[in-house]
Parts: sequence; structure tokens; C-alpha cells
Amino acid sequence: MDLKMLVSRGRGPMLEFMPEPDASSLAELIVAFANGVGGTILIGLDEKGRVHSDAAEDLEPILARALRMCEPPFRAIDLPEWHSEETPWGEIVTIVVKPTPYQVSVEGKEVYVRSGTMNIRLSPEQLPRDRYLRGVFSFEEEALPGATWDDFDEEILQEYERKRIERGPSGETLTRTELLRDAGAIDPAGTPTVAGILLFGKRPQQFLPQTGVVIVRFKGTSIHQAAGSERYIRRVELNGPAARLIERAWEVLFEEIHGQAYLEGLERQETFEYPPEAVREAMVNAICHRDYAISGQRIEIRLFDDRLEIMSPGGLPGHITLENILDEHYSRNPRLVRGLYYWGYIEELGQGIDIIYEAMQRDNHPPPEFRATETSFTVILRNAIDEIELLYGEILNPRQMRALRFLQAHDRITNSQYRELCPEVSAETVRLDLKDLVQKGILLKIGEKRGTYYVLK
Repeated sequence: MDLKMLVSRGRGPMLEFMPEPDASSLAELIVAFANGVGGTILIGLDEKGRVHSDAAEDLEPILARALRMCEPPFRAIDLPEWHSEETPWGEIVTIVVKPTPYQVSVEGKEVYVRSGTMNIRLSPEQLPRDRYLRGVFSFEEEALPGATWDDFDEEILQEYERKRIERGPSGETLTRTELLRDAGAIDPAGTPTVAGILLFGKRPQQFLPQTGVVIVRFKGTSIHQAAGSERYIRRVELNGPAARLIERAWEVLFEEIHGQAYLEGLERQETFEYPPEAVREAMVNAICHRDYAISGQRIEIRLFDDRLEIMSPGGLPGHITLENILDEHYSRNPRLVRGLYYWGYIEELGQGIDIIYEAMQRDNHPPPEFRATETSFTVILRNAIDEIELLYGEILNPRQMRALRFLQAHDRITNSQYRELCPEVSAETVRLDLKDLVQKGILLKIGEKRGTYYVLK
């Protein structure tokens, strides 16, 4: 076991250190990982790399009690696996938790999901709304009638095996059958599942016609702006297993967003219509989290003169809403997400939306927009430069930036309107923010007392 590598990775969506385990804390962590994309628990090791030599000695009865606290009981195929390893400093135990296609709770009362480095307890209102997640299986776990191992692509499987060794638990060895079961690619009878065909299939669309991506570059800013066949400049349809779909979609999108290069001194500088990281993350998220149970609809990526839209079939998964999308994480397809994580197409689980926001802000574009319905989720990226961010991003706080954006669409702003924009702060903070904007020469104060309002100077 490479302790330095594990410590350098740090706590995260798929890794936790537990130097002194107890049954209750262990049960909570197992449930959180099982309801997410799985994860690894290191018993007897803390996040600073120190070994607690006695912690792993009595683990077996603690783990047994923890598993008895998990409801419903794990199926045999989903049971967490553990093994111990002696180090020069003492014994360490590794527990590998697999994602389950059914919801697990602690003693039938508390449901947790893993979000970043936290185990988030869900309220009854936050429990998964998805049709499949209410039952004992998910769509990606379903066996595909007629599919056999011959439908797996050997080259893809070998590539995944190499990637799995690189990013999986250190020292783990799996047979081909064990690898497929671990990935959720086959059911207990050995029949390929939806997840298996999505990850490793030669032609996934043969069994799942709704898979694939359509990329269209339209003329103008509306689908209906031009007539007939002249409505679009380019149309590309892509199919294949998830890893290849990501590669091919990115090749097309890179061509579309890549601008003219220029020289700055002796260095060649690249320009892009949108931040590449934002586009890539939005595209990968769509492939990972779409609802594959919805037939007759593929992922659609539309490029207009002023924006890029990525539409993914299926509403927001689980307990995710537009209000908590930045703070909470949930995967509709944990097997697929876990496979693409091992593949290296997802660098940090649960960070996709954050990366999109940060990249758009860094390159002075407007924040990403999200549109959710019961049957689809759309990410909208705009290529306009955010002049407010460019001019004032380094000298104003986020509340003041919010006020300036309000003034882009309105002639004036009052103290009460500012308070409505920023309900999280006190009236005194609002007053000081506005005073600071006036002192900086950005706003002009008009009127007195109740008749006071502010305009852009």
C-alpha cells in the first residue's frame, strides 16, 4: 500500500481515513459511500499518514456491528470488502464500499450521501425522487436481454483494467469476472447490464438507441433564425461507449470553441470562445448523469452565436435542486460515474459544477445558467465577456457585484432593493456596501433619506 500516495490524495468523495473506528461512525460512512459512487475507508491511518497500530486489531466485530446497522441488508454482491496489511508501523485495514443500486440507511432512519469530504444526512423531503431509486434497483443495474460478453469491446476492457490498477486501491488484483462485477457491468447471473454496455459495449446504441450525443452549430442566436437546411452550419452524431463518447465529443467541441491563436512575445497563446474546462465538465456531466431510462432522446449540444447549450435527458437526480446544486452532490448512475472516475475522465467526484462556475468567472464570462424540468436538465454557457467582472472583480465583494449586475438591467437601485438582492446580510452591511461603491466613484447617490437611490456613475 502506498501510504504517501493515499495521504497526498487526502479525504474526498471516495476516500476517508478512520484512525479509531466505532460501529456507529463506520455504519454512517459505509451508507454514505454506498448511496454515492462507492469509496475506500482506511482503518488505523489518519490523514496525516500516522498509523494507529491498535485500531485495526479488533475491527472484525466492529465492522459486523456496523453492517448490521445498515438497512436493508447488503446483497451478497454489494457487501463491502476488506483486507488487512502489515506495515512497518502497524496494521492497516482497507474497506472498499461499492455503490448500491438501492437506497441504504442507518437502522432504517438516517439516509446519508457522500458530498466532498462530508457525509450529508438527507431530510425526508430530500430523499431521491427518481422512479428507479425508490425501488431495489436502478436502471443502470438492469440486465439487457440478448446481451452477452461478446458485446463487450476487448480493447476497451483492457484499457479500463490498466486505468483501474492506476487509480484503484493499491495492491488490488481482480480477475476479469471480478472486474466486471465490481464495475456493475454484469448481474449475478453474468448477463451484461446497462452500466456494462454503457462502459464497455462495442455498440451501446444497439441495445440502448437513446445513447449518444448530437452536436449542432446553428446560425445566429435562435434555432428558427434561418430557414430550412441553412439553419445550421454543422451537425455531428456520435455513438459508442462512454469513454469514447467523451473523447469524440470533446474533439468536436474543441474545434468549435477554438479561436485564432496569437503570439505574445515568443509564446503562442490560444483563444477560446468559452473556457475549455467549463465546456468539458458540462459535457462529461451530461454523459454521466443523464437518465438512460428515457428512450427516444439523446444528449443535445447546441452552439449559437451567443451561447452554448448542453441538454441532458432527465430532471435533476435525487435530492438535487437548482437551489442546492452547488452545495450538494448526487449521482443517478453511480456505476457509470465510478467507471469514468477510474478511467480518469472525472478528476474529482462531485466538483463538476464548481469547476464550471470557477472557469467562467476566471475568464470573465457570465455565470453558467441552469434550466431544469421534469424531463431534462440544461446547462447554458454564454460567450459574452462580463464587463462588470472584468472591471471590478478584484476590488468589489460578491454582493456589490450583484448590485452592479442589477443596474445593468435597471436604471437605479434603492437600499431596499439591495437588501432584497442580499437577504443574508444585515441592513448595516448593505448601507456600508453602498457607501463604499459611492466612495469608489462607481455609483452616484441621488436624493435624501427615504427618497435616496443610486445610479451608475
